[in-house]
Amino acid sequence: MSAPDSPLLAIVGNPNSGKTTLFNLLTGLRQKVANYPGVTVEKKIGECWSQHGKKLRLIDLPGAYSLNARSPDEAVLRDVLLGRRADTPRPDRVVLVLDAANLERNLYLASQILELGLPTVIALNMIDVAEARQWRIDVSALSTELGVPVIPMQATTGKGLLELKAAMSRADLPRPRWHSAPLPEDIRASVQATRARLLASGAIQEQASLLEPLYLLSDHDPLHAGIRDEQLAQIAQGRDALEKAHPGWEDQLVQDRYAAIEKLCARVLIRPECEPVTFSQKLDRWLLHPVLGGLFLLIFLVFLFYLIFKVAEGPMGWIEAAFASLGTWVTGLMPPGDLRDLLVDGAINGVSGVVVFLPQILILFFFIGLMEDTGYMARLAFIMDRLMSLVGLNGKAFLPFLSSYACAVPGVMAARTIDSPKDRLITILIAPLASCSARLPVYLLLLSALMPESVSLWVKAGIMVALYALGTFGAFVFAWILNKGIMRGASAPMILEMPAYRLPSLRSILLLVWQRARAFLVRAGTVIFGISILIWAASTYPKSDSPDASMRLEQSLAGRAGHLIEPIIAPLGFDWKIGIGLIGSFAAREVFVNTMAVVYAVEAGDEEDMTPLRDRLRQETRADGRPVYRPLVCISLLVFYVFAMQCVSTMAIVRRETGSSRWMWFQLACLSGTAYILSLLIYQTGSALGY
Repeated sequence: MSAPDSPLLAIVGNPNSGKTTLFNLLTGLRQKVANYPGVTVEKKIGECWSQHGKKLRLIDLPGAYSLNARSPDEAVLRDVLLGRRADTPRPDRVVLVLDAANLERNLYLASQILELGLPTVIALNMIDVAEARQWRIDVSALSTELGVPVIPMQATTGKGLLELKAAMSRADLPRPRWHSAPLPEDIRASVQATRARLLASGAIQEQASLLEPLYLLSDHDPLHAGIRDEQLAQIAQGRDALEKAHPGWEDQLVQDRYAAIEKLCARVLIRPECEPVTFSQKLDRWLLHPVLGGLFLLIFLVFLFYLIFKVAEGPMGWIEAAFASLGTWVTGLMPPGDLRDLLVDGAINGVSGVVVFLPQILILFFFIGLMEDTGYMARLAFIMDRLMSLVGLNGKAFLPFLSSYACAVPGVMAARTIDSPKDRLITILIAPLASCSARLPVYLLLLSALMPESVSLWVKAGIMVALYALGTFGAFVFAWILNKGIMRGASAPMILEMPAYRLPSLRSILLLVWQRARAFLVRAGTVIFGISILIWAASTYPKSDSPDASMRLEQSLAGRAGHLIEPIIAPLGFDWKIGIGLIGSFAAREVFVNTMAVVYAVEAGDEEDMTPLRDRLRQETRADGRPVYRPLVCISLLVFYVFAMQCVSTMAIVRRETGSSRWMWFQLACLSGTAYILSLLIYQTGSALGY
């Protein structure tokens, strides 16, 4: 238990119940995000203040449908609430978030949590959606039946927040008194016997109630998160004995629980005989239409990338001007020498080359947050289920893939929610083909070099959509090959909840954008800054006596490395300087941008020249006077970055999630090999046709 002066409250609930929106509403910027040790499940902790000025610590536990764990997320929820995790104290209190428009389904998890006996307050969220369906919920009767305070809420607007905080602040917050159904005596006796064996093996503690062994016996998480290997044998033995003595015991308990919930809903919930057609149902007729749904998605993406180019243009110019002024100021302040070159050519030019794309990345994350908050993200999985089924996967696999458009690392982690081991492995292997936000600076830079300013922004937006579509199509092709080739087997069907559309919470979306901006700037100020210094050093040393800056660059360590791989990449249309960028970007794709910024700044040899990188690319020429970044070269390079596995962090996560280096190297060989072959075909075919 936590200290009495700073109690720990757990925010729990079903997915799409508004749990995280409420957590963001309560904590604002006073939250930290990490992972639970041993599993890649996100851990969010934050702070808020009670009505009496007392600090309350909050933990946002993973959304789940049941304490009968079927995934690491549900296992973490179970273990934290039972006090089984050494890294996380058992909560003192619970804030249980229920979706009022899906009350009966939400009460399944709620009834399990209430039976644990922790002091609880219920946030009856989305009360507006229930009212739109003409549902009447007797909140007072529900509170009496469950024995805990029930607060009607609308988390997206903050309605009911004061009443919730008042309930959370109560010193006498009651323990629940409602129990769904007594455990049948014969099953109780068997679970009691298993409890004794688990107690002797150390799998549970002396003070553990009968509920802990019950939920361990019903664990179906394929990774058995939170259960030690030596405990698994005892649990498996107990489950086998229970199944032998009482076949179908789990199904019986589920039926008993739902029967009790059905009786409860009959007393507290009044539904109209004929429910009106909801706004969500009307909208889904269009957005989930087999043809119109995909067309709307395409229009939305084109509009999104149009805004990325149009709206971000001004802020990008301000950032370029600010860094140019900073470089000029440092140049005038310091005498010539390596230290000034390091700061201007290495640090300032290198970091500015990436930070300049911050406005466009933030616009992308704003719309991702908008899709999540409105409920449209779940519709994307439904729309894509038809396409995913063609390659042997289902729409559930698309959600981790969709997460990979932000970053492949959390996308790979999110694949843990997929029940089928085969589908999970395939999803992990294709996740890097989603064009993550790290690719965005590379795409935008090369498109700027590829197209003059006079080209319509709609054309640029269309090309950007085509790049994202190319990566998605490539992922489908790889999934089909893997499914029909080396990983044959039946795929699991998709069971997906379709939440009602709701007004987005601007506060939650802006918080997401702030978190992403902070992470991007921290990365730019640490990782990218460090890499920029290393690239500057590699591009400067060993020093040459040549007066020609370009010749000095060629004779540097980076120049020699670029020349070393030039015979391999020349058939793709790339020169040795691009080769330096390819080497640097293996650490992270966006590093290509700051690598090229440093390389061209060092080659210029003039600290006062603060020409933006996109203009430097347009001006770059070969020895024969031809532009380096011709359209054919830019297209070849763009396609290379769509497919290439240029991310050490993703490789490390793939290694950890699959438990094998074999799949990591297989993924690297397949994706980078495909990138090389496609770029080779594009450049050689285009050259043969005279482009």
